[in-house]
Amino acid sequence: MADTRDKNIILNSIADGVFTVDMDFHITSMNRAAEEILGITERDAIGRLCYEIFHANICEHSCALRETIASGKNIINKTIYIVNARGERVPISVSTALLKNAHGDVIGGVETFRDTSAIEILRKEIEAKYTFEDIVSKSKQMRDIFSILPDIAESDSSVLIEGQSGTGKELVARAIHHLSRRREKPLTVINCAALPDNLLESELFGYKAGAFTDAKKDKPGKIARAEGGTLFLDEIGEISPALQVKLLRFIQEREYEPLGGVATVRADVRIIAATNKDLAEEVRRGGFREDLYYRINVVNIRLPSLAERTEDIPFLIRHFINKYNILRGKNIEGVSDEVMNLLMDHNYPGNIRELENIIEHAFVLCREPYIRLTHLPNHLKKNGITQQENYSLEEMERVYILRALEKNSWNRQNTAKELGIDTSTLWRKMKNFNLGPAKHETH
Repeated sequence: MADTRDKNIILNSIADGVFTVDMDFHITSMNRAAEEILGITERDAIGRLCYEIFHANICEHSCALRETIASGKNIINKTIYIVNARGERVPISVSTALLKNAHGDVIGGVETFRDTSAIEILRKEIEAKYTFEDIVSKSKQMRDIFSILPDIAESDSSVLIEGQSGTGKELVARAIHHLSRRREKPLTVINCAALPDNLLESELFGYKAGAFTDAKKDKPGKIARAEGGTLFLDEIGEISPALQVKLLRFIQEREYEPLGGVATVRADVRIIAATNKDLAEEVRRGGFREDLYYRINVVNIRLPSLAERTEDIPFLIRHFINKYNILRGKNIEGVSDEVMNLLMDHNYPGNIRELENIIEHAFVLCREPYIRLTHLPNHLKKNGITQQENYSLEEMERVYILRALEKNSWNRQNTAKELGIDTSTLWRKMKNFNLGPAKHETH
């Protein structure tokens, strides 16, 4: 009896919520912190099924306690959310373990959980710090670009944005426009690679009735529609030499003639261009006019590929999950550790656009709180299975520790807490695996 009282005193003195269940998942005990977080007394909870009082988003599909009792493996600090008795959505982290009697027989399970509302608020504040307009990044290269965008926006100079396909060139163009004095006027976008030369010319400059067979009435072009605002010329490196001459005249003189027109039209439009080509090399090879290149390249912004800013992958994953939760009306919480490891190791030839497509694909298939390997596109699933088969236990441990360190911004105390080990043990393993921020960045 005294031993039971001592245990109750200890359980009621800790800040984490704790409850136990029998093999049929009926509540057998609950501490005071659990009562406060869940908004229900132990007396009212005893004997009830755990999902009746612990309204978690994982109860129906991937119950942590059921997984532990079935597999015998503990779960440590799994991030989920519950709805308490007051109808409040509360983010928590849960850990589970088997409950055994004095003879070592499994008689149920024990779950501990912690209210992470304050941590969630802090996380959102940190994410806000690394969000500029609609661009999400914490990499130094992108932060340096963020710092100069307001100054670029204030000027009316032409801007050339260079970078591989899918790196977010249009997002940067939109950010510049939204920060500029032209923000109340249109931002007009035209993809120069999507149209043949004759159509591209009429799309840019517009045409007069009778200019060609089907021209029944006047049609303003993209330049006219962007009046007072910004014209974004995406993939400008695809424009033919003949059209380059006409575009150069417009940029120099800020005037043009619609197809079939005889009067010159003046325009107040700022030019932002983008390309996935090396235009300087194109100029050297004669594929792009040097005078046009210097007209559009007054201010140059080069966007890094996703492979150059891998620290942004977890931020982007969360960003896209939040986006598609809203669009699809779902409540997906995140990705599993296996998926995170796989997505961190992928080389992303399609850059950010490819990562977004992966998450969108997963949303179609995922009916659980966490995206798993089975929800990914087939080519990634095969890679994931191959990686799991080829990794030794030591390699898997190294990857797991590395991901936890990155997730916690290399804070050893927080990482050790998440992994459920002592900081001294973590430090020893970091030394064994040669892990450290500086060392990792050189790989």
